Amino acid sequence: MFKRHARVIISVLIILLLVIIVGAAIASSGASAENPVSPVPGSSLPWWAWPAILFVVTFILGILAVLGGVGGGVLFVPIVGGFFPFHLDFVRGAGLLVALAGALAAGPGLLKRNLASLRLAIPVALIASAAAIVGAMIGLALPTNIIQILLGSTIIFIVVIMASAKKSDFPNVPQPDALSQSLGIMGIYREESLGKDVEWQIHKTAKGLMLFVVIGVMAGMFGLGAGWANVPVLNLLMGAPLKISVATSKFLLSITDTSAAWVYINSGAVLPMIVAPSIIGIMLGSMVGVKILAKAKPKAIKWMVIGILLLAGVRALLKGLGI
Repeated sequence: MFKRHARVIISVLIILLLVIIVGAAIASSGASAENPVSPVPGSSLPWWAWPAILFVVTFILGILAVLGGVGGGVLFVPIVGGFFPFHLDFVRGAGLLVALAGALAAGPGLLKRNLASLRLAIPVALIASAAAIVGAMIGLALPTNIIQILLGSTIIFIVVIMASAKKSDFPNVPQPDALSQSLGIMGIYREESLGKDVEWQIHKTAKGLMLFVVIGVMAGMFGLGAGWANVPVLNLLMGAPLKISVATSKFLLSITDTSAAWVYINSGAVLPMIVAPSIIGIMLGSMVGVKILAKAKPKAIKWMVIGILLLAGVRALLKGLGI
């Protein structure tokens, strides 16, 4: 019974999301950078309608983010930036705060359960945070059309990663490298599915840390958060268990996104009327998504999220090209 209702609810939410996106795109085609939240001239929608629509859309995105196993920022920036009448700078600033809110909410619990590793997170956070500041400064300096093209290309790249990446619950790391040993990056956590404690260690630390420079720059430039890239690097390259990788990645966002967010706040690229309904919608949607997750089919949701991201990525790319 619940499975049938869950399918109906998800179908209705998808249709509602598409209707709202199309309506927002039609009504917002004449917005400008100087007045990024105004509807087109002659629009009958009052100013408060846009935050209300944004709340509904982000509520749905919060559900989809949980069901699809992706961060809210990855869905938020391309969809809101591509289909709403908000300047992209404001959308990227809000995207960082959306990802930051989720990370701050989850971080303490992950640390308490010994899933997020401070020994793994601290060196990565130092590198990624500095890179995110640089990325945010670059993103605010580049023309909007260039950012749209780069954002669209990045989202399409993320779609390829999501469609092809294979995760490993317990990667085989026969011998930790010298750098990880000197930093003491190793640990033990309780694996409930096995009913025992699992020891873990990592390797290829130098390569992983270098990749986090690129990840940090991209996170700051596009306001996406970096969970989509953190987990594959930590899990597939460096060899951390999947649960440790996911939890540490979530905790990392509370550090790296804070650094980039301050650049947007200092530049005046954060509007409360965009940020407030977005954060509330994402958080409430995530709560609903957690309840649906137990009965939903992960593979079907994953491909649905990939389809939405592909649509948003193509939209951003075409928007940047002026097509």
